[in-house]
Amino acid sequence: QVQLVESGGGSVQAGGSLRLSCAASGNIFAIKTMGWYRQAPGKQRELVAGITWNGNTNYADSVKDRFAISKDNAKNTVYLQMDSLKPEDTAVYYCAISWGGMNSWGKGTPVTVSS
Repeated sequence: QVQLVESGGGSVQAGGSLRLSCAASGNIFAIKTMGWYRQAPGKQRELVAGITWNGNTNYADSVKDRFAISKDNAKNTVYLQMDSLKPEDTAVYYCAISWGGMNSWGKGTPVTVSS
């Protein structure tokens, strides 16, 4: 059974930074993509950033130049460095990994940005 555990969420003032981590454990193999999504209250879940097995990245327009996704293949871990945070970044952040023909999701970590 594969489990994804996110960490690093919390409360921060606008302009601050947080670093999210997501570690995958279990019999995970053939990772294709790793990504971060977020869901704000009353809104649909949206893709924030993604990274492919060979390091290609993509970002939502709203976070470009402020967030950076990275991964550690040896640890099956994906990170999201979030800088210059804004109140509109407030949401529950979820990591997702596409592997072996399947998709796995974490339970989410909340991020609150106050003005």
